[in-house]
Amino acid sequence: MASRNKRLRTAESDSPAILPELSEDELYPLDDDQPPADWDPPRQSAPEATPHDNPIGEPILEATGLVKIYGRRKVVDGVELKVYEGEIVGLLGPNGAGKTTSFNMTCGLVEPNEGLVRLNGQDVTRWPMHRRARAGMGYLAQKESVFRKLTVEQNLTGVMEILGIPRKERKERCQLLLDQFNITKLAKSMARDLSGGERRRLEIARCLVSEPRIILLDEPFAAVDPVTVASIQGIIRDLRDRGIAILITDHSVRETLQITDRSYVIRDGKVLCSGKPSEVIQNAEARKYYFGDSMTLDLPGPHQPRRQSLATFEEDHEDYEA
Repeated sequence: MASRNKRLRTAESDSPAILPELSEDELYPLDDDQPPADWDPPRQSAPEATPHDNPIGEPILEATGLVKIYGRRKVVDGVELKVYEGEIVGLLGPNGAGKTTSFNMTCGLVEPNEGLVRLNGQDVTRWPMHRRARAGMGYLAQKESVFRKLTVEQNLTGVMEILGIPRKERKERCQLLLDQFNITKLAKSMARDLSGGERRRLEIARCLVSEPRIILLDEPFAAVDPVTVASIQGIIRDLRDRGIAILITDHSVRETLQITDRSYVIRDGKVLCSGKPSEVIQNAEARKYYFGDSMTLDLPGPHQPRRQSLATFEEDHEDYEA
């Protein structure tokens, strides 16, 4: 097993993704590093769900009073957000607004100076990413996170082995994921030979191996063509319909708002506004500082694929936050 883990860790993955970078101690932590005994572990078959117009019950993920200070600058100042089961939530904002830092504190990449992050009601603020992953939080990095020297199939079964999934279950579960993401014909292909869209599908499939209750997506629409964008949007909707909660941060505003049920707009380290896509688009402050006056959003009936009409919306959204 140790040699297998070594091969996986040296398979040319240069991403900050959770599983490829785990040490032996992280893969098999001591008992006192395990989630609490009363933690409700993620289940493979999530209940059917529809988008929440008015979310009820307890949120899967909740951030309250997040603060991050770098030097003398307060980059994030009291950000709060909630994500409920079967809901797609966007985290948007202009360059330097604090959205990336807020996102990174929520997923565990950055530790806040103040505030709390709760996952399924448990305080996970100080938990490292690998521990959050075991507790039901999936994370998909913007950068490439596949094992380039392994096949598509090996990328999936390798993660299953790391997670301790019994050998007899791996083949069936691997085939289900290959079929679900329409990459069965690529099973024996090397990951390094995949197109951008194929690689993104594999990365999302790998993220689902751990059966997360919520997935945090960092720039899922980056560096892919329009056809692939539509395909990824469809995949994200399917995940939502399975009851999985989704939090997205992306500079592709139109693509993000086309699929979100709610969004938060961050400015100057604070939540400027939040609500349904049509609501945040019409917010006067958000239009002034982020969307611009020319942006419009046309939505069809409820729970249908959304199409957005933008008159002129030029964005240069490379994030330069600390």
